[in-house]
Order: sequence, then C-alpha cells, then structure tokens
Amino acid sequence: MSIGQIAVMSIISHVVFIYITWRLMQTINFEPLIRKGRGREAQILILFLTIVIGSGVSRFFLEFLQWSQDLLFLL
Repeated sequence: MSIGQIAVMSIISHVVFIYITWRLMQTINFEPLIRKGRGREAQILILFLTIVIGSGVSRFFLEFLQWSQDLLFLL
C-alpha cells in the first residue's frame, strides 16, 4: 500500500469512528452532570471527548490492521 492510500484510509477511518462515537455520545444523558448556564461548555467538552475516543479507537483499528499485515514478516 502506498503512503497516499494509507493517508486516505486513515482519514476515512478517523472520520467514521468519530462519527460513530458522536452518535453513541448522543445516547448518554449528561444533563445531571451539567451545571446551570454551562450548556455551551458541556457541548464543547462532549465534542472533545468524542474526538479523543473516536481517534483512539481508529488508531487502534489502523494499528491492528498494520500489525496483521506485518505478521507476514515472521516467516
């Protein structure tokens, strides 16, 4: 695989996993944890958490894929 193909696959993977994480985060009720008048800050925090979790899962997925391809070098 070329560097360009890996870059495209990485971008797509990150976007997909961030989107999936965003959809999952929408199902969690954060209302009891949010102080009155701090709704905007809470939304930004949820967005940042979504990016961190989605990127981490994507990175794991991409690394696992790379490791499985590298197993060919054991033989």
